[in-house]
Amino acid sequence: MAKHRINLALQGGGAHGAYTWGVLDRLLDEEDIEIAGISGTSAGALNGAAYKSGWMRGGREGARATLNDLWTRMGAVNDMRLPGWMAAPFTVMEKLFTPSTSELAKAMEFAPPFLAADALSHISSPYSYGPFYRNPLDQVVRSFDYESVCADGGPRLFVCATNVRTGKVRIFTKDEITTEAILASACLPTIFQAVEIYDPNTERDEAYWDGGYSGNPALFPLFDQDLPDDIVIVNINPLERDEIPMTPQQIDNRVNEISFNSSLLRELRAIAFVQRLIEEKRVEPKQMKNVLVHMIADDAIMQDLSVATKMLPNPVLLTKLKEAGRQATEEFLAKNLSSLGKTSTVDLPEMLN
Repeated sequence: MAKHRINLALQGGGAHGAYTWGVLDRLLDEEDIEIAGISGTSAGALNGAAYKSGWMRGGREGARATLNDLWTRMGAVNDMRLPGWMAAPFTVMEKLFTPSTSELAKAMEFAPPFLAADALSHISSPYSYGPFYRNPLDQVVRSFDYESVCADGGPRLFVCATNVRTGKVRIFTKDEITTEAILASACLPTIFQAVEIYDPNTERDEAYWDGGYSGNPALFPLFDQDLPDDIVIVNINPLERDEIPMTPQQIDNRVNEISFNSSLLRELRAIAFVQRLIEEKRVEPKQMKNVLVHMIADDAIMQDLSVATKMLPNPVLLTKLKEAGRQATEEFLAKNLSSLGKTSTVDLPEMLN
């Protein structure tokens, strides 16, 4: 029996989700760790669905194989803004040499085809393509075994999307998790058409955008008393950057990071408030859950990247991010494994002040 039961909160971030692939791959090496719940947004939802689907069919090795298959498929997806002929130069480049992460990011960010496609996205919308529109993630997401994804056993899975009309978060779980729910969770409105899903509460089809606008990822589903106290957040959007963004690409990237971290920071503030109430004995621990917060992140490598690298799932970059995720998890476990179930390893007051 596993000694440590934890929940995972998996952020979204396009192709940067390959970092989370590495985190999950390393956690699967630890037979003493059981993942009880997963809350995922966008790429985090894809990772969570792949993990659970594989786990239900083949345990640890099944989960590892399904994650590998997911990111092999992602590496074959053309850039979400570029048609195949525009993305081709990057494929040639990766075959000629192996660039560093920052070199690869700059090559993508300032490549004329990407700049042209980025400019086009500001003067047109995904609805401009009419019958020619397609979501490049559709085939990847549709390949999941949803009987396993929605199964009662294994880790409880929660997928987050944003209701376009109300701006509120919607959490999909159990048999609500479909191809459309995961596509909705990963629906950036400048790139993809909104995904419509029936809502039994409003008794109408609702349009949904990326869950990152309202929960990246949503933590509150993991507060259930039946789930463990520990929440390990896999953060792929840097919370801080020392340099002031100046170029249009840098500004766009930082706005994206801030907006996609804002909902997470709000929930962390709420957790810190409850922790303080419990510590000061102003409430009984059983009245409110004393959530233990941990984080696996690598801001150094993520600060080398940009919006361009999120949009282009380049196989070389995906491999580098996977290895970075594995290494960060190795360091996290070496330092914090003994703290699981006992105390938070993130100093929330210091982080939030």
